[in-house]
Amino acid sequence: MTELDITEVAKRSGVPASTLRFYEERGLLASIGRRGLRRLFGPEVLERLALIAMGRAAGFSLDEIARMFAPDGRPRIDRRMLATQAEKLDKTIRELSAMRDGLRHAAACPAPNHMECPTFRRLLRGAASGAMGARRRRTPQRP
Repeated sequence: MTELDITEVAKRSGVPASTLRFYEERGLLASIGRRGLRRLFGPEVLERLALIAMGRAAGFSLDEIARMFAPDGRPRIDRRMLATQAEKLDKTIRELSAMRDGLRHAAACPAPNHMECPTFRRLLRGAASGAMGARRRRTPQRP
């Protein structure tokens, strides 16, 4: 099989055709031609989509992912950027773990009123100071 139309790529990858067109507009994918009105892609597009999905799952932006490909389409991954992202994920994991532990404590706290619980009050102080990692919202990107 040398070419896949956009419908087949969408079916095999689970990525909607609208997203495939958007990725092409952003330069993440390149069609190799058309059959009628349908875009055609080489079979390597499925592996590329898997790399894009992995990058998105790891928290990279589409612009960052685009920079991970050389002009010829082959992966060109900056290991330092991967290490930096791993550190960010470690920080997020620590923050989310602290939040989870605080919620579990609050749910099972034996104090008659949460405001009487020293542990809960410490958690409140941590949240107020930003120590629990109030998460900044990123500007959402299209699919």
